[in-house]
Amino acid sequence: MAANLWYTIYNSLKLDNWFCVVSPPPALLWADGIFFAGRAGESSIIMEVRLYVGNLAKSTTEDELKTLFAQAGTVKSAEVVKDRNSGDSKGFAFITMAEQADADKAISMFNAYSLADRELKVNVAKPKEERTKPA
Repeated sequence: MAANLWYTIYNSLKLDNWFCVVSPPPALLWADGIFFAGRAGESSIIMEVRLYVGNLAKSTTEDELKTLFAQAGTVKSAEVVKDRNSGDSKGFAFITMAEQADADKAISMFNAYSLADRELKVNVAKPKEERTKPA
């Protein structure tokens, strides 16, 4: 039975103040925008980095972002965040890059980059904060 284990890490993995998810198999660890994935006993670890891209034009598509960010390296996924009622873009997206080096290159290439007459804001995505529902 595969179960998700949720940790707030302080001592056990030496990842101070990071919220991590480990789900076997395959193991998945998320720390500060970086995903570590692999199976127990494997010597290689795949690192993916999730980037936040803000100040997008409402007309920007996922395909446009994939094509743009592919200039910096391998793009695993692109997700334009949309309003759940209208379906319109909220003006930001998340890009998952295959490696840390690709993500670093994407940040240096596209932070303050002009796309559709808008200056993009690109940085490592922060973990999603849990919201409490109002009473």
